[in-house]
Amino acid sequence: MPCSRGRTRLALHPKAPERFDCTMPPTPLRVGLIGYGYAGKTFHAPLIAATPGLQLAGVASSDAAKVRADWPRVDVAADAQTLIARGDIDLIVIATPNETHAPLAHAALRAGKHVVVDKPFALNLDEARELVAAAHACDRLLSVFHNRRWDSDFLGVKQAIADGRVGRVVHFESHIDRYRPDVRRRWREGTGPGAGLWFDLGPHLIDQALQLFGPPARVQANLAMQRAGALSEDWAHVVLDYAHGLRVILHAGMLVAGASPRFVVHGERGSLVKREADRQEAQLKAGIVPGADGWGVDPDPLRFFDIDATCDIATPPGDQRRYYLGVERALRGAGPNPVTPGEALAVMAVLESARQSAREGRSVTGVDPGP
Repeated sequence: MPCSRGRTRLALHPKAPERFDCTMPPTPLRVGLIGYGYAGKTFHAPLIAATPGLQLAGVASSDAAKVRADWPRVDVAADAQTLIARGDIDLIVIATPNETHAPLAHAALRAGKHVVVDKPFALNLDEARELVAAAHACDRLLSVFHNRRWDSDFLGVKQAIADGRVGRVVHFESHIDRYRPDVRRRWREGTGPGAGLWFDLGPHLIDQALQLFGPPARVQANLAMQRAGALSEDWAHVVLDYAHGLRVILHAGMLVAGASPRFVVHGERGSLVKREADRQEAQLKAGIVPGADGWGVDPDPLRFFDIDATCDIATPPGDQRRYYLGVERALRGAGPNPVTPGEALAVMAVLESARQSAREGRSVTGVDPGP
């Protein structure tokens, strides 16, 4: 099906950054959000609204009252297709159940819209490749919401590694552990396509690891259902093998009441521990507006250990608005896509290889997203 062209022709790859009159801000890019469940309500809507140059212009949701209670001036569409068809929308953001990501993204691209997809990108690597090809054919921006790149905990660990604090890294652990003993009635914990903890939290863990170390040579995974009444995996333990002995452990569980650090890093010169997680999700759930006083501030320092001493390293503030600021700049031709399709495919390759490894009980080598 041919691609239509949207309301604006925004330069994705200009020869020089677009220049604006400093005394008059550019016309906001109008964003349509599909889905107002946990991700749409907690993350996307407030982050979009708080990003200069973007305007939350419409939301597609079956619960109009829920949307209007939070955003009384935003138009609400009863279904995704109605929002996609609007001629005044520049960017569609998809925050719906995982199995709908690819179909909705294809529909938005064909309608001439730029597209942001919540993680995971798609259900499998083939589906993800088809989306990338469609975005290229339609000359539209396609990006994936890997917002955890701008978490305080990750930024602190990333900077400490870059500064050479621990020297060459040989062991890296990344945990997203929670204590939720009761299985909830929601699609993420059900039996449908894209359900389960690995599809929910795995993309965050994988993307951060790839940002630090690149693609692994081999993936070893173990997935399990531990809670009474579990319908999909609620425990994941994945090991990424790299050259020169580096091992990266990605772990998530739903029966962890405490004592689990967010990051552990061991290197030739010392070790790092980051105990507490970034606070932005908790702040968003509490109704704090992104950018308000204290936004993203992390009082929990990194703890550094070597043979002679132990010290604390201040954790930099996080700011997930930087993802949407990157999208806004990319659409105006003033910066790169903050999460490129190639990076999204690399995450999908590891996500899928881990599934295969757990299913077949063996290591999977040649983790390559392909073209």
